[in-house]
Amino acid sequence: MGKRKWKTKYAVEMKQITKKFLRVVANDHVNFELVAGEVHAILGENGAGKTTLMNILFGLYHPDEGEIYVQGRKVSLKSPREAINRGIGMIHQHSSLVRSLTVLENILLGLKSSKAPFLDTKKAEEKMKKLSEKYHIKIGPRDKIWQLSVGERRWVEILQILYRDANVLILDEPTTTLTPQEVEELFEIIRNMTKEGRSVVFITHKIKEVLAISDRITVLRDGKVVGTKETDRADIENLAKMMVGQRIDSRLGQSKIEKGDIVLEVGGLKALGDNGLVALKGVSFAVRQGEILGIAGVSGNGQRELAETIMGMRKAVEGKLLVDGQNLTNKSTKEIIQKRVGYIPEDRINYGLLMNFSVAHNMILGVHRHSPFAESKLPLIKKKLFLNQQQITRYAKQLISEFDVRTPSELVPVKHLSGGNLQKLILARILSQNPRLLIACQPTRGLDIKATEFIKRKLLEEREKGKAILLISTDLDEILSVSDRIAVMFAGEIMGVMSADKVEISQIGLMMAGMKDLKS
Repeated sequence: MGKRKWKTKYAVEMKQITKKFLRVVANDHVNFELVAGEVHAILGENGAGKTTLMNILFGLYHPDEGEIYVQGRKVSLKSPREAINRGIGMIHQHSSLVRSLTVLENILLGLKSSKAPFLDTKKAEEKMKKLSEKYHIKIGPRDKIWQLSVGERRWVEILQILYRDANVLILDEPTTTLTPQEVEELFEIIRNMTKEGRSVVFITHKIKEVLAISDRITVLRDGKVVGTKETDRADIENLAKMMVGQRIDSRLGQSKIEKGDIVLEVGGLKALGDNGLVALKGVSFAVRQGEILGIAGVSGNGQRELAETIMGMRKAVEGKLLVDGQNLTNKSTKEIIQKRVGYIPEDRINYGLLMNFSVAHNMILGVHRHSPFAESKLPLIKKKLFLNQQQITRYAKQLISEFDVRTPSELVPVKHLSGGNLQKLILARILSQNPRLLIACQPTRGLDIKATEFIKRKLLEEREKGKAILLISTDLDEILSVSDRIAVMFAGEIMGVMSADKVEISQIGLMMAGMKDLKS
């Protein structure tokens, strides 16, 4: 395919865009121009208005004020279908794929078939295979979405948008579910797309990625444009200050505290993956009071299966799981939580929250049947049948303040909150229930600088209180910054465990590639 020819310099122009939600101004007279054939990064904290602005361009939201021009022509984008018809495609931060369908079926969703009412799967499969080969995406058209890792699902969404041959591609936090190697592959895809003449909007809060892939950078803060810079004239320190209005020190001090008794003991744990093959191959480790054990590794090496097996969401076929010396192997999730085990899931949307419920009601999940949130109201009936809304509201307001959850009200459905605030909400709910053991899976994935530091500091505070924490993350910087010991997983096995203050990055890299640490 040859380089695309544009009629105008700008693929997209957005002028004086304003959007309000209740009392919150998400976009305040924002101007944004996307040059034809460029990668334009929109940088900002969660809640800065980045996604809202692009949701307006994609027709999901309608601006209260302002104008949009596509290839020099003023347009009114009333729906995503209209945006797609004008060559605008968007990959959202949170997956919108249908888990029960195949990769090919998801790619074809919403498209007309030449064999309607039937799908022309043969022709579609050929086109998908050509795209997969061209961009080096190794996913089968007949794979079920639920069988894929979180990172692999991101590749499906990229194929979905490439299949529609969009001229303008909006990528909202596209790297949050990708490994470092996959990020490089994505960047290569983006470079190839711009060589073909496509324009890319890259929404993110990761400054290093912005500097690596973009041509220009627009920084948003509190719904306003702080400035637009040529990437080759920008640096990390200046962009960070533009994002948050102050300098950010990401160095987190860790005081040495005495490690207590073993809280979590995992021995010879084996479990199957969704595909029926062995995902955990005899995993063994222990976590003590006042300790953070970080599990590092490339996504898809058994980390999700490990967390789900510990939490009773997946059956162990062999091995043991002890919490405070009590055997909880293959107990129900409810029983495990009752033993004061807290769980921050990797997939906060599907497993951590009820998206149509209010902030307040999400805050009490797990304890909603107990006093003071539930009451009987009938003197002869002991079972608590009714929710005490006054108590729930008071409790929610307290946690919203303590954990700095940015929401217009505790009554707002959580689907309207940004990713960082969703994660703060989950953390507030779990920590307020005072767990003795915390299983934290990808707790800062997709979060901005301030939200990431907030979560890390909360984990360290819990460690200082004597809690045992198992931190599972593909972000090596995160693992290194808060862990006392680090274990590396590869292909369902622990390659080695080492003290964080003595670790060598090169050693971790070898272990992440499958080389066992002979000293462990």
